[in-house]
Amino acid sequence: MAAVPAFGVNRFDFTSPMAFAADVERAERLGWDHAFIPSTPLLLRDPYVNLAFAAERTQRIGLGPLIENPVMRHPAVIASSIATVAGLAPDRTMLTYGAGDTAVRLMGQSPATVARLAEAVTLTKELLSGDEVAAPAAARRARLTHAAPVPVWIAAAGPRTLRMAGQVADGVFIRVGRHPANLRAAVEAVRTGAAQAGRDPDRIRIGAVFHTVLDDDLERAALISRSMAAGYYEYSPQLFAPPGFEWNGPPIDELKSKVWPDFHHAADLTASGRIVSFLPDEVADAFALYGTPAMIAAQLTTVLEEGLPLSVVVAHPMPAPLSAGRSPFIERFATEVIPLVRDRLGS
Repeated sequence: MAAVPAFGVNRFDFTSPMAFAADVERAERLGWDHAFIPSTPLLLRDPYVNLAFAAERTQRIGLGPLIENPVMRHPAVIASSIATVAGLAPDRTMLTYGAGDTAVRLMGQSPATVARLAEAVTLTKELLSGDEVAAPAAARRARLTHAAPVPVWIAAAGPRTLRMAGQVADGVFIRVGRHPANLRAAVEAVRTGAAQAGRDPDRIRIGAVFHTVLDDDLERAALISRSMAAGYYEYSPQLFAPPGFEWNGPPIDELKSKVWPDFHHAADLTASGRIVSFLPDEVADAFALYGTPAMIAAQLTTVLEEGLPLSVVVAHPMPAPLSAGRSPFIERFATEVIPLVRDRLGS
C-alpha cells in the first residue's frame, strides 16, 4: 500500500503580509501540511516578512520559501533570514533553493550554475548549524549568531542538479512532471548523487512539485496542461527523452517569442496552450495534474502507487497570478482532492 505524503501549496493571498498570514492560517485549518512562498523580488513582497507574519498566526503548518536562489541574495543573508523565521516557528521551518529561473531572468540575470548552487547550499547549512566559516578578506572566521536548525532542500529538474542535490541537500523537490519514467530517473539521480558523496540515499528526503490545473472546464484544463508541457521542454528538453516523446512542432526558441516570460508563467495560459496545441494528449498528460478533482485525485494516486519515496507533494496551482487575492484552489484541493487520494490509497 502506497503511503500518503504530506501536502503543500505555494500560492496564497500575497496582497499584504497580513493577508498572507490569514490565508496560511486558513490552509492550516483545512489540513495542509506546508505553506510555501516564492522568492521573486520584482513580483512579491519580501518572503521572510510574509513568513514571519504567518508564523505568528499558525501553530502546526510548515513554512518556508519555495524557491530561494543565490543570485538575488547572498547565502549568508538567506541563512540569517530563515533562521529568524525559525525562531518564530521552531521545528516547522524549511528552506528550498533553486537556480532562480524566472525570478532572476526578470532582473536580467542568469540562473545560478550547478556549482554555485551547491556552494550556496553548503555555506547555508554550515551557517545554520552554527559553524564558523571562512570569510574571504576578513580578519576572522564568520559565524551566524542566531543559527537555527533548518533543513535545506533543493528544487531541481536536470540530472546534474539532481545528483548534486543528493550530494549536499537535506531534501530534494523534483520538478519533472508526473510521467513515471521521469520521476524514477529523477529519484535515481538523487540517490546516485548521495551514494557518490558517501551519504545514505535513504536519508535524503524527496518531494515532488506538480503543476496542478484544477478546472472543471476540461478543454481549458487541457490547453493549460499543454502550456505546462511546453514550459518543461523550454527549460529541460531532456525530460522528453525518458517517456519517448518528440517535440513535433516549430522550434521552441521560435515559439518563446510569443509568450512572456515563459510557458509556465504566461499571462494567458490558454492562449499559450493554443500556441502548442500540436502537442498530443500523452505529452499533456505527462507534465501536469489537470481536470476535475476526481481526475486529479486519480492521476495523483497513480503517481503515488509507483512506490517512489515521495514524502511531500506540492500542488502548484495553475494559473496562479501572483497579484491575486484569496484563491478557491486551497479549499477545493484540500476538501475535494486530498480525501479522494486518501480513500484510494486506503488511508
